[in-house]
Amino acid sequence: LKHRLKAEEYSVVREGGTQTPFQNEFWNNERTGIYVDVITGEPLFTSLDKFDSGLGMPTFSKPISKDLLVENLDTSHDMQRTEVRAKRSNARLGYLFPDPKSPTGQNYSVYSAAFHFIPIEYMKDKGYEAFLSLLEKKPTAP
Repeated sequence: LKHRLKAEEYSVVREGGTQTPFQNEFWNNERTGIYVDVITGEPLFTSLDKFDSGLGMPTFSKPISKDLLVENLDTSHDMQRTEVRAKRSNARLGYLFPDPKSPTGQNYSVYSAAFHFIPIEYMKDKGYEAFLSLLEKKPTAP
């Protein structure tokens, strides 16, 4: 795994490393697509659930499915936070916070290095065709 991932990716998902806010690959990505686990390629978040939290990290209101994630209490650095990991790979993704600005009241603030982004136009070619329906915008009530 250490040879397959970039040094920063390995540091974040396996060694508890961090990334600098506003200086990471996906914090301001506005393209349509899915965010997949850097280790397994499993889709975890969609661009439709991404929003700007002002934290300088990719932030989502919800995952594709809560069953894909594991939440653990993190009391390091004299703080009490909820760490989020991918269930299949045990990759450390980031943190879950309560957030009244989020449509779900939750904020999944994650590290860009924990993901690969698959733009909608490449999803079929890369084997993610089954997930295209997740990116259809739902009509809003008048």
